[in-house]
Amino acid sequence: MNCLWQVFVLTVAFLAIRQAHPNGDGRAVLKQLVVGNQQAAIRAFYEPAYDLAWVRGDRPTGQAYALIQAFRSAATKGLNPDDYDASLWSARLDQLHPQSSAAVLAQFDLALTISVIRYVSDLHTGRANPRMFHSGFDLDRERCDLPRFIRSRLTNAIDVTAVLEKIEPPFPGYWRTQTVLRRYLELTTDGGMPKLAAIRSPIEPGSEYPDAEKLGRLLRTLGDLSAHALVTDGRYQGDLVDAVKHFQSRHGLDVDGRIGAETFRQLNTLLSTRARQLALTLERYRWVPHQFGAPPIVVNIPEFRLRAFDASYTTELEMKVVVGRAYGHRTPVFAGEMRSVVFRPYWEVPLSIQRNEIAPRVLRDRFYLARNGYEVVSPARKGAAQGPIEESVLAQLRSGNLRIHQLPGSNNALGLVKFVFPNKYNVYMHGTPATQLFSKSRRDFSHGCIRLEKPEALAALVLRDKPGWNSARIAETMYGAKTITLTLDRPIPVLIVYATAVVQENGDVHFFDDIYGHDAALERVLAAGYPYPKPLP
Repeated sequence: MNCLWQVFVLTVAFLAIRQAHPNGDGRAVLKQLVVGNQQAAIRAFYEPAYDLAWVRGDRPTGQAYALIQAFRSAATKGLNPDDYDASLWSARLDQLHPQSSAAVLAQFDLALTISVIRYVSDLHTGRANPRMFHSGFDLDRERCDLPRFIRSRLTNAIDVTAVLEKIEPPFPGYWRTQTVLRRYLELTTDGGMPKLAAIRSPIEPGSEYPDAEKLGRLLRTLGDLSAHALVTDGRYQGDLVDAVKHFQSRHGLDVDGRIGAETFRQLNTLLSTRARQLALTLERYRWVPHQFGAPPIVVNIPEFRLRAFDASYTTELEMKVVVGRAYGHRTPVFAGEMRSVVFRPYWEVPLSIQRNEIAPRVLRDRFYLARNGYEVVSPARKGAAQGPIEESVLAQLRSGNLRIHQLPGSNNALGLVKFVFPNKYNVYMHGTPATQLFSKSRRDFSHGCIRLEKPEALAALVLRDKPGWNSARIAETMYGAKTITLTLDRPIPVLIVYATAVVQENGDVHFFDDIYGHDAALERVLAAGYPYPKPLP
């Protein structure tokens, strides 16, 4: 039974805590509570002796106190303290004294065990089931024996915090995100940021701006403006403009220094909203395995960016990408393994694109296919037709009886190299002749596949262990005359993820719009509280 399902079946156990018999020794009462609830994970934790795990005599153990403190500070981990009864522990602790009945001691112990199991599972693999939102996110979930782990590692731990940290994701980005989340939570507690007055038109660099001083305080709070920078009261200029540009770069905006509607909206976004974005990023980190067979390649959809990591999860290669349109052509969130690289690929045009986009162009221009390097082929790829397209051929293109593909070359929609990681969506990474799109701040323009800013650099990285395939040979092959497919000696993990908050290696935190609404969907599920939807065993 996997960790998340174990937590799901524990929920009913809370009902039994109020039904303990007030007399008898702790073991007997505890056994009555546990056996009566028929909860396998709790029984496994307490069997066969049914000893109290978190109480010695009439006092909680040091480990119990440490865990209660972890529950109370769960928000700094992106979790909800109420899921672990954070507000109830003071009253429960007050009930423990030399005259406490066996029932009170057993109730306390069982309540703490249930909260610990929830907390450990949530910290390790997240609260919600990712397949609720992303059907292709079918990574092997790490299986664990929660009762054994807690009994053997936590009940007698010298340093509870250190043990808990070992079960969290090991990625540096995860820990950087936690650090920034703590800062944002502290800022929220301190009263947040100053609110800027509404603007009627964009604020241009060098212009008068009554809220300049307030803007300076806000940007200092966020780390975009240094403590020693000069801010001129009533005028938007100098260091203040540079700070706004830095802010724009962190929020996926055009870096022009103008305070337009979108920059103003981002400046006035509540810190609590930013904290939620960071917390959702932590949740998504917990959905992925804690280790990979090889360093992964990760595409973050709302950031429009690819990163290839080394064995220590430090960024080795980074580039802009174009992803699927938010309306109708979203790039799916999923995991795969890159298995091959195709130089000078053909583009087998999907039937939906053939019918809805190319056929109308052919209707207006009968030479459109020939001029753009397309061929009309039968299902068996025989009898290619070139030149002007007749009405009968156009009808068969619409019906799908004839298909089209695009010949390799610099004008091919896939560019000069394609990276294949088999998946049910038929999504892959590739180059593109439409390189002008990489200058856009928002880059959701594709039909779902991922267009790469620097495909040649990615090819060099994934083929570096293949003898003879240096940068010179890669370039020669890309601009050669043949279509060549290379199978990788070892598959490379590929993760297509969705995070609207990213803390970079230099400590800068970047926020992005929830372009597909995935954050909103996850928030709705988590806001409902326990029991969170879990995968079946």
